[in-house]
Amino acid sequence: MKRKQEFQGMCESMSLFFFLFLFLIVCNLVQYGMTNEVHVSCHMEDNVLYYRKHEESQFCGRIEDDMTIQEEINQLKEEKSAVILAHYYVRPEVQEIADYIGDSFYLSKVAAELPNPIIVYCGVSFMGESGCLLSPDKKVLMPDQEADCPMAHMVRKEEVDTARERYEDLAVVCYINSTAEIKSWSDVSVTSANAVKIVKNLPNKNILFIPDRNLGRYVAEQVPEKNIMLVNGYCPIHEAIAAQEIRKLKEAHPDAEILVHPECCEEVAEIADYIGSTSGIINYVTASERREWIIGTEVGVRYELEKRNPDNIFYFPETEPVCGDMKRITLEKVLEVLKSGKNQAAVAEEQADAAKLTLSRMLELSI
Repeated sequence: MKRKQEFQGMCESMSLFFFLFLFLIVCNLVQYGMTNEVHVSCHMEDNVLYYRKHEESQFCGRIEDDMTIQEEINQLKEEKSAVILAHYYVRPEVQEIADYIGDSFYLSKVAAELPNPIIVYCGVSFMGESGCLLSPDKKVLMPDQEADCPMAHMVRKEEVDTARERYEDLAVVCYINSTAEIKSWSDVSVTSANAVKIVKNLPNKNILFIPDRNLGRYVAEQVPEKNIMLVNGYCPIHEAIAAQEIRKLKEAHPDAEILVHPECCEEVAEIADYIGSTSGIINYVTASERREWIIGTEVGVRYELEKRNPDNIFYFPETEPVCGDMKRITLEKVLEVLKSGKNQAAVAEEQADAAKLTLSRMLELSI
């Protein structure tokens, strides 16, 4: 019993000492504020003392724990003169904090022109590589280095070499959704937004289009005068969009137009009212007076569609087209790379020059 009383007395003494210590800290802060014409306010929360200084009654600082993650990102971005690029397919909250949002073609142009020393690329690995190639003097940071594009790897060097041996005037046209290594085997890169224009403008009759067979098929239909050969690459997300689900949506919403990405399979493309890149779909909707749309591309585009067209209604397939790799990018990961400078994208030296040349030619031929 005596020991219990001694223990209680010791706890009471420690508590008294603790609060006396906090009281002295508060007094010193207030005294500092009066002496230096700085206003100080304090409060306790969960046994933690928080304080703010206000110079001339204006808020001049904040405890990091009081900041939202968006505010922390913006503060670090300003401190480091960093810029955030985001693809249309990443999470809405990531698009919201980005400085530039777009498809692969738009972001590649922006990356080449930006003066900022640090680029945070909210997308998959081939986008970071493209950023490095077009801006070799900049640090390109990837929020998640594991975010990848399966299609970016879907062609073998042997397929390219065999075609070059067979056709003397062959042009190897590489979809930008590919690794730097695959770009280095090619003559020019393209995006879904400019592929038709670039292939038309090439002097070559024979074209090997890699790696996306669906986009390649669409280009071949638009440029029948060229002999366009394909490999067996595809986007698993767009390939999985089922024509049956699109037809079901059309039956339920007969006034809605069907807009699909050229990475979709042929059966889906055949029932579309419009086939175009992600930016093409967004611009098509924005320019139209219609209000109902069936969208055949990755669901992340919904954010920009609704932002630009708040009165419209957008229907996506029942099996939602979600790119798990794009969704790996989170605000927490954006904040982490801004803090640490880690996850810097890089391209192998032996691939860089040839791969960069394909992107430079793309930008030149897109004018």
